[in-house]
Amino acid sequence: MTVLSDKWPKMTSSDEFRFLSELVMTRSSADHTIVSLRDHHAGTTRFANNQVIQNVDARRGTLAVTVAFGGQQGTASTTDFTAGAIQDTLARAERIARMSPADPEYLPPPDPCLFPIRETAKPETMAAGPVKRLEYANEAIGHCRMENIMAAGIVSSAATAVGVAAGNGLFGYERRADARFSLTAQAGEATGWSAATHRSIDHLKIQERTLAAIAKSKRGRDAHELPAEHYPVILEPAAVAGLWAWLMRSLDAKSYMKGTSPFAGKLGQAIVDERLTLRNVPDHADLLGEGFTNEGLPSTDSVWIDHGILKQLAYDRFTAKAAGVETIPTLEAPTLSVEGSSVHSIQELIKSTERGILVTNFWYIRPVNPRDLMLTGMTRDGTFLVEKGEVVSAVKNFRFHESPLRAFQRLSAWTAPMEAVNSETGKMLVPAMVLPHVHFSSGTRF
Repeated sequence: MTVLSDKWPKMTSSDEFRFLSELVMTRSSADHTIVSLRDHHAGTTRFANNQVIQNVDARRGTLAVTVAFGGQQGTASTTDFTAGAIQDTLARAERIARMSPADPEYLPPPDPCLFPIRETAKPETMAAGPVKRLEYANEAIGHCRMENIMAAGIVSSAATAVGVAAGNGLFGYERRADARFSLTAQAGEATGWSAATHRSIDHLKIQERTLAAIAKSKRGRDAHELPAEHYPVILEPAAVAGLWAWLMRSLDAKSYMKGTSPFAGKLGQAIVDERLTLRNVPDHADLLGEGFTNEGLPSTDSVWIDHGILKQLAYDRFTAKAAGVETIPTLEAPTLSVEGSSVHSIQELIKSTERGILVTNFWYIRPVNPRDLMLTGMTRDGTFLVEKGEVVSAVKNFRFHESPLRAFQRLSAWTAPMEAVNSETGKMLVPAMVLPHVHFSSGTRF
């Protein structure tokens, strides 16, 4: 199905959002009032079996009003930005607040501040529509057809105006845009995969990533079954990101303070290899940094793990106040780096490996024991045996049981950070790595 829309009305501007928020503030009788904007225009082109099956655009604008009387809170939202609808939304929020019990963790809006100005909306992505996405989808399909490979995937683009305002003068507005590409190339029962996310739709590198997925699928034919045991592994960036996504999700300050976190008592202590550093780099051109959070806090450059030592936790505002933390760090643009000499490519990692398993990606990663961050999941879209510096055969997929806190205690070799995207993460920069051992607990049927 293909739907090509007429030109959309322009997105809500900063001046328009200020006008709408002031309309709410002047009519609110609450102690505190917050207005949030999300004006989202997104499109997705889907393809399967080497043909486009969908090319659609959608637009949705939402204005949410949150009010508080003491600790009693109420929130209501509307997709109608007319004055009457917004006044009705405010009235609903006030009614909800007055009927709600007081929230013991309620805090008033954060103080006004100057938010960082970042290039979050590339013009080429803002302007991209069905025709541009169709062009890129057909490029991927064309390469697969030439190799008698079946292609399935998406090309998507989105533009969003976001805003937050409060009665104390807090005001933030930002336009954000991103584009995504994902391709699964199938050769018989073997699959190869590649994906990308970027602020610029022209940075998705469709041809490069398509050819990489095709090569993986062709190499993956005639996979052999190996015994499940501990193996040295070469993890491509998507596989590294999949494991680190769960580590980052576990950096929750509230569970840390309750003693239920895998990091309980380890703030200021080494938790991974001393050469590893994790930081938030919102100004990096290849990441999806933002100016402010949904709560109206500035996004910051911050170090979370410094040479293996845990330095930061993820706080909500109430927990931060209870812990005496004044600046709440953010982690929307994570970069993982390794100190020391790196190799230039994944191919060099392969050449340096006597025997091991090359893993393209992990799939369906889930926690087994949150207390020690034991995870399970499966390899996917290209798993290979490496011997004497060469890929000698494809192997059938494994299920793993491993904790990243154990797996990343020691590294054998690594590249510089690369772009990484998978189903478990948003967008990260991480190295490809060689780990001395990862525990594969069983084979899989697919």
